[in-house]
Amino acid sequence: MKIAMLTNNYRPFVGGVPISVERQAEELVKRGHEVTVFAPMYGENEEERQKVLDTDLHSPERVIRFAAQKRKMDNGMVYPSLCPIEIMQTFEQERFDCIHVHHPMFVGTCALWLGRKYDLPVIYTCHTRYEDYLHYIPLLRVNGRTGRMKQRAVSWIRERVIPSYMKWFANQCDLVLAPSAGMRDMMREYGMTSRCEVFPTGLDESSYQKDDQRVREIREQYGRGRKHLLVTVSRLEREKNYGFLLRGIAEMKRKMGDNFHVMILGDGSQKGELKAKASILGISDVVTFLGSVPNGQVKDYLGAADLFLFASKSETQGIVLAEAMAAGTPVTAVHAVGADDIIENGVNGFLTEESEEAWADQVIKALSGQQGQMREAALRTAGNYRASRLAIYEEMLYNQCICVKRRPAEAVEAGADIYAGTGRPGRGYL
Repeated sequence: MKIAMLTNNYRPFVGGVPISVERQAEELVKRGHEVTVFAPMYGENEEERQKVLDTDLHSPERVIRFAAQKRKMDNGMVYPSLCPIEIMQTFEQERFDCIHVHHPMFVGTCALWLGRKYDLPVIYTCHTRYEDYLHYIPLLRVNGRTGRMKQRAVSWIRERVIPSYMKWFANQCDLVLAPSAGMRDMMREYGMTSRCEVFPTGLDESSYQKDDQRVREIREQYGRGRKHLLVTVSRLEREKNYGFLLRGIAEMKRKMGDNFHVMILGDGSQKGELKAKASILGISDVVTFLGSVPNGQVKDYLGAADLFLFASKSETQGIVLAEAMAAGTPVTAVHAVGADDIIENGVNGFLTEESEEAWADQVIKALSGQQGQMREAALRTAGNYRASRLAIYEEMLYNQCICVKRRPAEAVEAGADIYAGTGRPGRGYL
């Protein structure tokens, strides 16, 4: 198959969507398919842009970069144009079998237009809960000083406009892929009627391989002689709920003393503010902000820890939860879409309400419990997220969409038989 993947962000930008797109493309290429990823260009000058292009040349997937606006969001994401000329020209010159789009805006509308023009199936993965990311748009930011009218307007956009747009966009697509069962249910609540399948982001084989020596070095370096070493990984941004996490760590310290240390991996616009909060809460001695760590090394930090801490409520899947479990590290998280789908309470981790005291109690319980059994359970769960295994399922879903698009009369006549026996993932993927 010739597969076109359209995305608003890609490497070198660090985030869940770029990781997901890159892993899917790589695994599909391994299965003999030709994957073209259309992604925005990054770089403030010619030298930085050339570095991006050089990296693309050594990747298994083909990458075509399109121009982006100079203005960026606070987290480094760019604003693509609505109909990039680079995408249009490529589709005029080549024939693709299907389009897989990873965003409903910008390249999203472009994908729908191309699907109609060239009579191609459009598959959409709903990676993001956009209502939780409005603060990246300056005009839509609210705080304690924001007027009542603006607060109402932003609430209306969050509660009405975004769900309505997501419903409209999803219903224009031939297939919607939800990273978790919780996200699928949310899209159904929005009013989505298109066919939808649960398809999580997979893990490459390296996620299951750890460097024991490096793990020991990390534990020695950051454990600081204390009994427990814990870790969390994500961008340091408002939607990741780090304020709650730091307060929870303060509650842990109050209840169990300072016989633990927490590694915080990641960078972001809130880093300075979070460091100041840690100081105010009196936990600077039990927390280390490590900044960004290369993707290939994160698994060793995860493997060195006794427990993975998580507080975000804005995830659609939470790739890092599966990554933690692949390293044999159980998770303690707040109840939310994504976390609820992978964590079996008391088996491979713990789920709590958004209460600092309850969360701290569960962390302490996890640390004092049967660590060996929870690690084994975490590894079993992670085994269901192998990208190579998921690529077979994705390939089948693409073929079904292509079949329906090329033979609409037979598809309508066959009805549900076209999708019979698909081997859809069960609880192991959810």
